[in-house]
Amino acid sequence: MEEVLGSDFYFVHFNRQPGVADAVFEENTHQFLRNLYRKDVPLAEPPPGTTLIDLARMETPPGEPVMSDSELVVFVSAFESTGFTGGVNWYRNLDRNWHLLADVDPVIRQPTLMIYGDRDTVARSESPAEYVPNVKVVSLDCGHWIQQEKPQETNQVILAWLGRPDEPPTTCGVSLSRHRGPAD
Repeated sequence: MEEVLGSDFYFVHFNRQPGVADAVFEENTHQFLRNLYRKDVPLAEPPPGTTLIDLARMETPPGEPVMSDSELVVFVSAFESTGFTGGVNWYRNLDRNWHLLADVDPVIRQPTLMIYGDRDTVARSESPAEYVPNVKVVSLDCGHWIQQEKPQETNQVILAWLGRPDEPPTTCGVSLSRHRGPAD
């Protein structure tokens, strides 16, 4: 991945110093997750280097929280229990996955929906149809956490793509519109 992304890309550092990022994220799990899950962050090129570690240590992050304190505590509790190593290891394993899948056809031939956030700092694929010829690309006016920032719009896009524009979203046959939270 270093050859593709450069030597200073944030998750290249995960391999260079195993355990460092994990430990920093675990130093103050609440602060790291509060800083990570933000919206309305001014669009800018991510700084080189240890971006996530810097974010974890930031006292006053830019933007606004994506979720309420009661929602955030669920994530904090889970990561305090499990730590961050499992998630960080996914990035550490990218080179190995690349080699294991070298002989697999990389083209996804099924109809596919890709929803991008217009203000996401993660780069879009410049040519998604090259590997996903039946892709429909939709952009929403939001950042990286698309379904949290724009839940109704995300559901509308998905339902329209599925050909059911007037059907409310359901889970296990129960309409989600019946389960309103305190913010509703």
